[in-house]
Amino acid sequence: MAWVPGLAVLVLLQAVVSAASLVVEIVAGRLLAPHVGMSLYTWTSVIAVVLAGFSAGHWLGGRFAEKKPDAALRATGWALVAAALTTGVCVVLLNWLAGPVLTSAGNPLWAIVILTTAVFFLPSFFAGVPAPVLAQIAVTSSEDGRQGRALGAMFASGAVGAIAGTLLAGFVFISWLGSALTLAVVTAVYVVAAAVCFMYAGRLAGVKAGGAAAAVIAAAALAGAGVTAPGACDRESRYFCIRTIDVSADPASPVRIMVIDHLVHGISARDLPEVMFNEHSAMLDELARRRTGGRAFSSFFIGGGSYSVPRGFAARKTGPVTVAEIDPGVTELAASDFWFDPATARVLHEDARSALLMRPDERHDVIIGDAFTDIAVPAHLITKEFFELVRDRLEPDGSYLMNIVDFEHRLQALGAIVATLKQVFPVVEVWTIQRPPAPRERKVFVVAAGNRPTPEGSFLARSPDPAHYGALSDRWVEALIARYGMVLTDDYAPIDRLVGFTDQARVE
Repeated sequence: MAWVPGLAVLVLLQAVVSAASLVVEIVAGRLLAPHVGMSLYTWTSVIAVVLAGFSAGHWLGGRFAEKKPDAALRATGWALVAAALTTGVCVVLLNWLAGPVLTSAGNPLWAIVILTTAVFFLPSFFAGVPAPVLAQIAVTSSEDGRQGRALGAMFASGAVGAIAGTLLAGFVFISWLGSALTLAVVTAVYVVAAAVCFMYAGRLAGVKAGGAAAAVIAAAALAGAGVTAPGACDRESRYFCIRTIDVSADPASPVRIMVIDHLVHGISARDLPEVMFNEHSAMLDELARRRTGGRAFSSFFIGGGSYSVPRGFAARKTGPVTVAEIDPGVTELAASDFWFDPATARVLHEDARSALLMRPDERHDVIIGDAFTDIAVPAHLITKEFFELVRDRLEPDGSYLMNIVDFEHRLQALGAIVATLKQVFPVVEVWTIQRPPAPRERKVFVVAAGNRPTPEGSFLARSPDPAHYGALSDRWVEALIARYGMVLTDDYAPIDRLVGFTDQARVE
């Protein structure tokens, strides 16, 4: 026996399915971050794949909508069971596929697209099936003259559900439950929605229900496997997936790495707070002290990470330290795992640009930009307008230091940032380790900007072994600007493209 659900039931069902599908879309970006980072490319892939899945699902749902209501609801119920299964397996499937896809795809952009499609297309495809079926039933079962209202209600409920799902995922589920448990909740929602469809199709009991029950058990098992699988994160904050990795040679003298999403953001040793363990930290630490002439100075950090450099400054008693770190979770982990003492610095858990803008009376001797990581670069922190703000927050002889990562054979991002800084500061230097680069190597640079040059053109610093660092010649910097001298502004800062993966000739 089958009966047609009322409009209120159809509206609620459509809203719930839409909300669940958008939750999956938001969670997809978070799940992918530990493997491929959180960038424009990641979100472009997620949105495109999810929309493609919805479109294909709507097409199939339109075919189902041509059936009689009971058959259409039964088919929709099975589609929702499939949505539950494919959603439940997402975490396990992603962990299984990520390594092989990333190592075999060649181009990282293709790897992001392939991995996103393999894991998240089918959940979106099956979640897209119900909308046409439910809309068709709403229209055909409405009283004469009210079909338009019914259709409008179905479209509105889908949109409201999508909005609710987006807000719940971003503000509630991920931060309170974590990604895997959130997908388990979505799996359960799809199962309940499938049961409602089967009930109205008259198929909730009997032989047919046996297959549905088996599928439900499988979906629960897959979701449970995702929840209990070893997590990619030690801490899943509102912004990042954060991990601590111990790399100590001697357990009695611990050394740890902080990984945010898929990249190393700092290395610290408990017993060596003044030693930097990577090139950019060593340059930032040394240049800040050399450009201030060895005197006490105030510093402002854009980004905290493992707080290695602020911790080193505190150990040397260089002067007051302010850190703008947007994620409280990063600071908490730095304090618990990386020996950072929050009492040694003023920590602002807010965006660095906003922190500088809202404190117009504060001036600093050194401002350090340490937010440049991989292909994910905060575009609002590399524009002419931002650099003007930095200049206005520096003392007259103050310095702005910024780390930049770029490929040695391309250098488009480095060139654009240096050209933009030259619009604001009279002196801009480019520092790097003094050794010939390997072909296609990702080079680490530090740019120093201010009203005067660094007193020395090179220095020796530990990172952690002693290494020589030097400023590239003015002629080289001029050639870099001439070739890649795009000025970045708030209106146009295509940093994602500039640090992309197309090959370009090197600067001679």
